[in-house]
Amino acid sequence: MTGAAVPPGGRAEVTEGDRSTRTAVATMYRLTAGHRSTIAVATVLTLAASALGLAQPLVAKNVVDATGRGQVVWPLLVLLGALFIVEAAAGAVGRFILQRMGEGVVRQLRHGLVGRLLRLEMREYDRHRGGDLVSRVTADSTLLREVVSQSLVDLVTGSLVAAGAIILMAWLDPLLLLLVAATVAAAAVVVASLLTGIRRASEHMQNSVGAIAADLERALVSLPMVRVHRAEEREAAGIGARVDAAYGAGVRTHKLASFMNSAVELAVQGSFLIVLVIGGLRVSSNAGSLGDLVAFLLYASYLVLPLSSVFRAVGLVQRGMGAYQRIDDALHLPVEPTAHRIPRDRTPTARPTGPSHTPEHPALALQDVHFSYDPRRPVLRGVSFAVPHRRYVALVGRSGAGKSTVFALVARFYEPDAGTVFFDGLPAAELTREACRRRIAVVDQNTHVIHGTLRDNIAYAVPGATEAEVRRVIELARLEEVVDRLPGGLSAVVGERGSTLSGGERQRVALARALLARPALLLLDEPTSHLDAINESALTTVMKDIAQECALLVIAHRLSTVQHADHIVVLQDGRTVAGGRHEELLSGSALYRELAESQMLRPGGEPGGGTA
Repeated sequence: MTGAAVPPGGRAEVTEGDRSTRTAVATMYRLTAGHRSTIAVATVLTLAASALGLAQPLVAKNVVDATGRGQVVWPLLVLLGALFIVEAAAGAVGRFILQRMGEGVVRQLRHGLVGRLLRLEMREYDRHRGGDLVSRVTADSTLLREVVSQSLVDLVTGSLVAAGAIILMAWLDPLLLLLVAATVAAAAVVVASLLTGIRRASEHMQNSVGAIAADLERALVSLPMVRVHRAEEREAAGIGARVDAAYGAGVRTHKLASFMNSAVELAVQGSFLIVLVIGGLRVSSNAGSLGDLVAFLLYASYLVLPLSSVFRAVGLVQRGMGAYQRIDDALHLPVEPTAHRIPRDRTPTARPTGPSHTPEHPALALQDVHFSYDPRRPVLRGVSFAVPHRRYVALVGRSGAGKSTVFALVARFYEPDAGTVFFDGLPAAELTREACRRRIAVVDQNTHVIHGTLRDNIAYAVPGATEAEVRRVIELARLEEVVDRLPGGLSAVVGERGSTLSGGERQRVALARALLARPALLLLDEPTSHLDAINESALTTVMKDIAQECALLVIAHRLSTVQHADHIVVLQDGRTVAGGRHEELLSGSALYRELAESQMLRPGGEPGGGTA
């Protein structure tokens, strides 16, 4: 964790039965680690302003008493004005410091969240929706800013100022103070009964807002499909249901908060009226002076702000705990390890025994690899093959055979349940994931083109690439016509997810990006799936050239992609069932022959029905 993202001493678990205001305040206070000096300065300024405010009723009392005796009052009026101005200035500076501190806490939280979310284990992205995770960085952290920037100091200063006002009121008239205390106590009972409901409603509202973001992101990402299937109204209705849920939770939160605020206001107004009536009767009966009554009334009215701020802060802290719980959950999701580890049940010096086409260790080797996303449904059941340096290896099989899962394991998105993945003869478990990924580049079917210029996308892996290096991969990927067509060439903005490019063009951009990194191993997931016949033929030639620079592992669905490979690996139901060159497999593997005849392109022919 980073900075204030994680409370000192570990995670602050908050259970259903652990919702006390004291626990909530302690949790919020832990978030301000690193900002305690700022809070101290702001608290001192706020207390100083409050002390100046507390002095004003006493000065006003003296003004009233002096006027009644016919004495000069203008020095007291000047003092009263000076107290008011200095109080306002100190309060303004204190509030600014607090707001800046709140922004700092939120910035720290957001840095921690962003860093965490970008490094989560891939399984976590399968379990959590992207839009909901994003809302924890935005909406939830914004709510926390209000809590840490104001409510904590309000609780401290409000309590101290209220205590000071109560002491001075007790000095002026203990009987009137008892009447005020009775009404305030009644309001406190009402507030305490509402806090748990406010917390629960706030949590529900934050979860609903996260669901809105997740559903909307899903619809926008798939907008072409949504429109083709005329599903706009259906998607709007589904998201609208989430909106309604957020509305209901928000209304309940504000309803409870309104009752709480009304209870506080009624208590304050009631106490003020009691003081006015009873105090007035006592003055008329000469049981007290008019100055004392004026001062007591000013303190009673002055008590409104600190008491209101305390009650409001308590309610806000409970609301903030709902947002904090969601952020804390995200901050404790498992991330990819940054350091390598060697499992105890593996021998660090083990070396692959699978097939190799060169005397040296292959660029990649899988040895008896097993893997499953769900323990009840294994995907790979003992896959073994090797990809030698500067060789072109194709991976074929029916849909669901495990080809894409092999790529996911090679990219270290997941770890094998059993067996070993080797890079240059070294078990992957002995290397960091960064070290493994530095050796590879991937071009998958879901080509990722980000919003930005064409050059930004090509140079994504190597931001400092020279113009000559960029031009080289543009030629290799046959992107010259795309660069010439786009207004601005390499500086042209390609739109969200490459909307200004065709599917084939996006695939070639991804290929150029991969080649620019000069990987030792290039993984291609059906590179010709979006290409026309001319560009497919050109890319087949390019792949031969690429194989002279690095190892090449290709998931292939077309015979035109496979037949020139140095070695072909055939997968069936998560197992390696055959391997060899095209001609050897045609005669030696019934599955490969079936794929070649029914599902792949025949040389010079048309596509078959389906994919491998």
